[in-house]
Amino acid sequence: MHTMRHKFTIGMLVFVLGAAALAADVRLPNKAIAGQGVAIGTSGSGEATLYVVGPGTAIKRQIKLGDEVQLKGEELRNSGYYQIEIKGGDTDVSKDLYVAPAAAEKINFLARPSRVPVGQPKVIAGTAFVFDQYENLVMVPTPVTFELSVPGAPAKMERFTTKIGVAYLQTGSGSKAGPGQFTVRVGENSVRRVVEETASEPCNLRFKLHKEKDGLIAETDPVRDCSGNAVPDGTIVTFISAEPGKGRSTVDARVKKGIARAVLPPVPGATISVASGVVLGNEVRWGGGE
Repeated sequence: MHTMRHKFTIGMLVFVLGAAALAADVRLPNKAIAGQGVAIGTSGSGEATLYVVGPGTAIKRQIKLGDEVQLKGEELRNSGYYQIEIKGGDTDVSKDLYVAPAAAEKINFLARPSRVPVGQPKVIAGTAFVFDQYENLVMVPTPVTFELSVPGAPAKMERFTTKIGVAYLQTGSGSKAGPGQFTVRVGENSVRRVVEETASEPCNLRFKLHKEKDGLIAETDPVRDCSGNAVPDGTIVTFISAEPGKGRSTVDARVKKGIARAVLPPVPGATISVASGVVLGNEVRWGGGE
């Protein structure tokens, strides 16, 4: 009787081990890339259902255990974790597959501001987001080159490596006014934005006087900033006339084609000065001559 029980126990163990050997399993690749197909190995026998659930993806497919299952690249365009599950009969196997982003091919580039005065430190910011062709953020460190150039001035270039798919630059404006070409490059791909670098406050403001029939004509020299850039038309210049016994009068004039011009009352002995914003220019005393 004892011998029969021993043989029965051994037989059951062999059966269990044999059944385990025939149980379904899933073999996943060590590496998967977005947009590239993968082969999933299966073991066991019989029919089963394959489920693939991942970012923006849900696949259900009938398979035969023991065969290799192919997932097309177009089914794996979104990077992230996918759950691979096989169900059928007594089979219930589930594993995770990570699909990494493909190579960097696209750049989203934010450049701020769109206009900035020249000669200002840390006023221009550029943020680059690096994606693959399927719009997956590329998480591996990727070299990025920023370049800022204005016609007639040397270009500024800085190189960075992305962190979690992002590269950031903060830099100052140059000394030359003009349409700044702000470019970011990743490999052979580039994106350009325009940051208009404008003249700063007027500098070395000067004017002269002469008499005409309409009155006293005050006219500035070409109005420029301290870097020599012509200030934009429309910049306000104020002429101040301090008249003996009458107080002061002011006339605002807009710069047009680089020069501001105003007509003042021809008061003998008046002291006339010019200003723009907080910048003061020269003074001229009008003696009443022609």
